[in-house]
Amino acid sequence: MAFTSGIPAALQPTQTKALYSGNYIDFTDSSFNQWAQQFLPDVYEQEVERYGNRSIGSFLRMVSAEMPSTSDQIIWTEQGRLHTRYANIVYLSDAGTMPTSGTTPGTATAAATGGEVGNFFVPTAQPSSLGVTTQGTTAVNFRKGQTVMIQAQTSATSAIGGTGAMIKAIVTNVSGQYFQVKSLTGVPAITNAQRFTALAYGSEFAKGSSNFTEKLDPSYATFKNSPVILKEHYSISGSDTAQIGWIEVTSENGASGYLWYLKSEHENRLRFEDYLEMSMVEGVKQLNTGATLNFYDSALTATAKGTEGFFEAIEARGNVYSGFGAQAAGGGALTDFDAVLTQLDKQGAIEENMLFLDRNLSLEIDDILAQQNGGYSGGTSFGVFNNSEDMALNLGFTGYRRGSYDFYKTDWKYLNDFSTRGGFGDIEGVLVPAGTSTVYDQVLGSNIKRPFLHIRYRASETENRKMKSWVTGSVGGPSSSPIDEMRMHYLSERCLIVQGANNFVLFKDA
Repeated sequence: MAFTSGIPAALQPTQTKALYSGNYIDFTDSSFNQWAQQFLPDVYEQEVERYGNRSIGSFLRMVSAEMPSTSDQIIWTEQGRLHTRYANIVYLSDAGTMPTSGTTPGTATAAATGGEVGNFFVPTAQPSSLGVTTQGTTAVNFRKGQTVMIQAQTSATSAIGGTGAMIKAIVTNVSGQYFQVKSLTGVPAITNAQRFTALAYGSEFAKGSSNFTEKLDPSYATFKNSPVILKEHYSISGSDTAQIGWIEVTSENGASGYLWYLKSEHENRLRFEDYLEMSMVEGVKQLNTGATLNFYDSALTATAKGTEGFFEAIEARGNVYSGFGAQAAGGGALTDFDAVLTQLDKQGAIEENMLFLDRNLSLEIDDILAQQNGGYSGGTSFGVFNNSEDMALNLGFTGYRRGSYDFYKTDWKYLNDFSTRGGFGDIEGVLVPAGTSTVYDQVLGSNIKRPFLHIRYRASETENRKMKSWVTGSVGGPSSSPIDEMRMHYLSERCLIVQGANNFVLFKDA
């Protein structure tokens, strides 16, 4: 079934650059000719809020923190992996002398006893965190005397071991991208099409022997983002500030009265506050040469640089899932949850996560859970909300648990609002980890704990550009200009920092 008729969603902006061009009812128009009569009609003075609360801001206020910054650039580092594992490794031969050149794959026959020699080559390109690292990738960091486990992968590029026999061995030689092992147990047959993954899991030394001669230093990834300056303004002539209307205006922030310019000013502020959030969510970094930002100051030569927004950060450094719960009514889509859990296991394995979804994906997940167990809908664990189910529900969340993970689901108004992201169909929601991350702050010179998602705004002891507003002109206060007007200025300088983006998931339409 479908709607056979209905009023389409209005997208024509009601705000205009010219004051009052269409915001006052024309009493002399023929459609209002009753005003020429002596009888007083019933007039509704208050505006009807037919679109409810039109502001879409709240997402970043709910899941992020805000803190000052004093620089044009913010740099942070994130931890690398603790353990050493290599993937897509090539088996070369069983020669007693380890080769130091060549990458031609070899073969080997199965052996039931230990003591088998194996020579392997580790490709330079390894699955790793993105970012600038201080560690080279052209030297294997296995060390002689370490015990390793080696297994054939599910495919040549999967980087994941399959179900075949495990080779457990001791490293006997290492040079550059090559290493040699001698097996502790039997080994399976090896074909030249197979690729392997290897993990160091310990070591073995003789009594009275010396220790390793090589040390291992930690690696890290470095990331950066830059703030952008956002501006807005509203102006009105002195005469129009005294213009009284017959419509009692209201605004989302509680402003009311019969002065239309008050509504205009408040809506400009609300729209600007939404821009502050939208620009942090949708922002992208400039590629190549950006537009010259001299639209109102011809002498300027600065060009657009952009800023990395929420969606761009996840697409570049996080996880993107397409077609989650794509089958109608959640049929068979529980496997989508399991795929997400498997991916989270590969990353930080953060137990508590929040889902911010559009209407369609939210309903699809409801259908999935309803088919499994009605108990899911109320949720049994609300640890991120002080274990209070009431608190979670008051914030619009419902919770459920799958495997060892807790999920808290709510609708994201920005993705549902038809006049903003709801009018685009590519993004269905995001998974945001709860908690904090530990990173090294280049400015402070120390490790700090920060929410995974937070805003950095420009501020110092003498200036705060988090959300700055001021009035110029000769109307409504001290005169700062001979021009007969009141001009409101708004400014903010900020950027979004997404740390540990590998723990986020962006859900996109298939």
